[in-house]
Amino acid sequence: MSNDISLNDISLSTKIAGIALPSCIYNASGPLCSTADELHAIGKSASGAILSKSATLAKRAGNPSPRYIDTKWGSINSMGLPNEGYELYANLSNELNAYDKPYFMSVSGMSFDENVTIIKELANFEHISAIELNLSCPNVPGKPQAGYDFEQSRSLLEAVFAVATKPIGVKLPPYFDMPHFEMMASVLNDFPIAFATCINSIGNGLVIDTSLESVVIKPKHGFGGIGGDFIKPTALANVRKFYTLLSDKKLAIIGCGGIKNGMDAFEHILCGASAVQIGTHFMREGTPCFKTIENELKSIMKEKGYHSIDDFKGKLKDI
Repeated sequence: MSNDISLNDISLSTKIAGIALPSCIYNASGPLCSTADELHAIGKSASGAILSKSATLAKRAGNPSPRYIDTKWGSINSMGLPNEGYELYANLSNELNAYDKPYFMSVSGMSFDENVTIIKELANFEHISAIELNLSCPNVPGKPQAGYDFEQSRSLLEAVFAVATKPIGVKLPPYFDMPHFEMMASVLNDFPIAFATCINSIGNGLVIDTSLESVVIKPKHGFGGIGGDFIKPTALANVRKFYTLLSDKKLAIIGCGGIKNGMDAFEHILCGASAVQIGTHFMREGTPCFKTIENELKSIMKEKGYHSIDDFKGKLKDI
């Protein structure tokens, strides 16, 4: 009987790029992962990995404030890639190695050549476990998302894999049309991609403060990326579609979007995710959210009789 399973017997461990994670739940790149103190806090938490803020070649201040607003259904942001520059995140890798969990670096260069330069340099840091190449930032004025230009994505991956010595994954924007899923999958299937994170925020939404009759964030005349509860159905669809389309089943799908409790995480894994990232909810709740979601997910698995996430990963049924 399912209730005979002890919570202590339930494992949330997983593997990404052949790298063991003690828990399948960890932070998304973006919230609360920009400074050394924030990354150490993630290391001390129940998060199964540590993921840095998306790094550029040089330090960036990002867009003007207000640039992030929490809403009852999620969040809107136009951060503009504020970060400390890739060297700080790379140099922190030795310290963060003390937490016995993988350290992943997110890379989001401001140009084709900048991405290649950063990834080439990261070969010199042994304690960086893998790289998440961000193809999907919708919040830098004048910079299109590479993930919506399939030939540009192919060219970038060709250049990156020519210099990479570490496992490379990609963070993808949300896709909505079936041909677009298939076109990006055909690109990814031609490279030794270690993982695909689905999804980044839904770009260029608009939230209005009706009392002031104004937008709520300053950059881009109020346009920003939408995250949180509102995007979960889109995130689940992207996880499921790429799980079915990507031919290398060693490639891990990482679910991201609308996860605030154990049931949300369960749904992402059922669709095919090997791990899940927490973004908007992490911004709200801080590092305790990882343990809370872990406990909730284990309780759901106990009720259903599952010992590990492999017992139900990708086993979503049609009707």
